[in-house]
Amino acid sequence: MNALMQNYKAVAIGVVALVVALLASTVIVPETHQAVVIRTGQPDRVFNMFRPDAPYGQTGAGINFRIPFVEQVRLIDRRVLDLDMERTQVLSNDQQRLQVDAYARYRIIDPVRLVERAGDERQLESQLLPILTSVVRQELGRRPFSSLISAERGTAMANITKALDRQAREYGAQVLDVRIKAADLPAGRPLDAAFTRMETDRQEEAATIRAAGQRDAQIIQAEASAEAASIYAEAYGKDPEFYDFYRAMQSYRQTFLAGEGQSSMVLSDDSEYFRQFRGKK
Repeated sequence: MNALMQNYKAVAIGVVALVVALLASTVIVPETHQAVVIRTGQPDRVFNMFRPDAPYGQTGAGINFRIPFVEQVRLIDRRVLDLDMERTQVLSNDQQRLQVDAYARYRIIDPVRLVERAGDERQLESQLLPILTSVVRQELGRRPFSSLISAERGTAMANITKALDRQAREYGAQVLDVRIKAADLPAGRPLDAAFTRMETDRQEEAATIRAAGQRDAQIIQAEASAEAASIYAEAYGKDPEFYDFYRAMQSYRQTFLAGEGQSSMVLSDDSEYFRQFRGKK
C-alpha cells in the first residue's frame, strides 16, 4: 500500500513538473506586439514580427514556445507610436525666435536591432527625442518665419521626416510623419513687430493686385470700345440710312423720355433734328 502511494506521489509530482515546464515554455504574443526571444543575452528569433505585406493573424501572434530558464522573451510594440518633442526655442532664418512644439509618429520595424541598439521602446524614445529636436532646429533655422504659414511648411515637414527617419533606422524604427503643433513668436515686441511687418507685406501685395486689376480693366474697356466702334463702323458701311435712322431713334428716346414725358424743346419744324419725322424727300 505504501509503495502504491509512493507511486501516486511520484506520478503527481511528475505531472505538476510537466505542467510547470509547459507553462514556463509557453509565450502568448498579442497581435499588438512582437516578441524577441533572447538566448544567452543575444536575440535569437522573433514572434509576430511586423511585415507590411502580411495581414493580422498571419504573422505568428498567439501561443509560442521557448526554452524555460534559457530563453527570455521581450515584447516590443508593433503599433504606430507617438514621439512628443518638448516645446523648444528655434531661431529662424530671419532672426525670429520661435517657440516650436512638434511630434513624430513612428513604428518599430526591426525589433532585433531595437533590442541590440536601444533595449526597449522607452530607451528608443530617449534616443530619438534629441535627434528630433536637432533636426527641427536645423530645418527651421534655414527658413524664414513666413514659410511656416505658407505652402513651404509641407516641404519643411517632409525634409524633417526624411532626416529623422534616416537616423531612426539605426535603431530599427521607421518614422512615418512629423508635424508641428505650434510655432509661435514670444509675446511682446517681437510678436508685435512680426505682425506689423506681415500686415505691411499683405497691404503692399493687395495694392499690387488692385493696380494690376485696374490696368487690366482699362485694357479690356479700351479693347471693348475699339471693337464696338469697329462694329458700328461696319454696320454704318453696310446700310448708312438704317444706321442713321437707328441713331436718331436712340437720340429721341434719350431726349423725350429722360424727364418722364415732361421735357420740352423749341425748334423750327424744318430742323435737321426732326428729319426722321418728315420721312424721305
